[in-house]
Amino acid sequence: MTETPAEAAVSGPQARPVLMFDSGIGGLTVLREARVLMPDRRFVYVADDAAFPYGAWEEPALKAHILTLFAELLQRYRPAISVIACNTASTLVIEALREAFPGHPFVGTVPAIKPAAERTRSGLVSVLATPGTVKRQYTRDLIGTWAQKCHVRLVGSDRLAALAETYMREGFVDEAAVRAEIAPCFIEHDGRFTDIVVLACTHYPFLVNRMRKTAPWPVDWIDPAEAIARRALSLLTAVDGKGAGPRGEEPDLAVFTSGRTDFATRRLMQGFGLVVPETAGT
Repeated sequence: MTETPAEAAVSGPQARPVLMFDSGIGGLTVLREARVLMPDRRFVYVADDAAFPYGAWEEPALKAHILTLFAELLQRYRPAISVIACNTASTLVIEALREAFPGHPFVGTVPAIKPAAERTRSGLVSVLATPGTVKRQYTRDLIGTWAQKCHVRLVGSDRLAALAETYMREGFVDEAAVRAEIAPCFIEHDGRFTDIVVLACTHYPFLVNRMRKTAPWPVDWIDPAEAIARRALSLLTAVDGKGAGPRGEEPDLAVFTSGRTDFATRRLMQGFGLVVPETAGT
């Protein structure tokens, strides 16, 4: 496997980068917040577009795929930490990743059920997620631990992640489709209304303005990106204490596991300050 010059620069004497991982471009919402908190840090953004969407996979196969992929990613990019900026992947495989690579810090992304339960006034909370996150026992355990006094509705969307991908690349989204996907989140019970919707997929914040526009009434949309970035910063502080070097001048990278990117995708990555190597796959 041959490294491009941009990839080879990652393995130089400079500070090890932060690896940001998602099934597609949703993790850019987390990268955006991480850049604010860690402006001097280098990033390698990995989009597992060859396997997108994760919801189409059987769980054992997806778990094995991600574990195999990370064995290669950690060897190639030698990151200081890895951020799994994907609820579906985190709820499925984060513990397995920590067991398989015990010396490497991982930051997971899980539905923000605890802050939603603390913030709601009506007691009616919806979690908008991919079908994989909705069906995961991990998600139900979060509800049982943190939201016993709330009514939590789990809403699995088959289309929103793909709609967000299209919107970010092409600048257009079908608002009627967005309205239909979020409609189950809004319930009324005994004069009380849903007042919080947890965005439990990192793709969804890209569409939040359209969600606000098409929602039947105002709600608080909880985006966990900042909290994830803060957790990453706290782990990096510990890693830096062990002697991390300077950032250097190497570019931040966007890597696509398919090895294929079109013009719109490259333009999007450039807008986020990321360089797509000539060979964009892992």
